[in-house]
Amino acid sequence: QVQLVESGGGLVQPGGSLTLSCAPSVSIFRINTMNWYRQAPGIQHELVATITSGDSTVYADSVKGRFTISRDSAKNTVYLQMNSLKPEDTAVYYCNARIIGRGISEFWGQGTQVTVSS
Repeated sequence: QVQLVESGGGLVQPGGSLTLSCAPSVSIFRINTMNWYRQAPGIQHELVATITSGDSTVYADSVKGRFTISRDSAKNTVYLQMNSLKPEDTAVYYCNARIIGRGISEFWGQGTQVTVSS
C-alpha cells in the first residue's frame, strides 16, 4: 500500500499562482507515473498532468503553458506548479500514483481544494 500526502491548496485570486505537493510513502523511483487529477462539482474528474519515471510530461489542453508538473527525487516529492490561475481551475486536486508490476496498482491522495476567486 502506498500513501500519498498532498499539500498546498488554498484560495488565490485569478492570475495568481499556487504549488501543490504530493509526497508518496515509497520512493518515487518505484512509481511508474505520477498524475494530478481534479474534480469540480458536477464535472467529471479530469487528468491535469502526468510525469513518468523517465521525466516525460503530459498536460491537459486546458492547462498547457500554465501548469508544470515536476518531481524532486531528493525530497521524494512531486509538484504541480500552477500559474495564471483562472476561476475554472477551481476544483479538488488529487495526486495519483500508478505502479506497474504483475498488474497495475493505483493509489490516491486525500485531495486538496484549490479555489480561484476574487
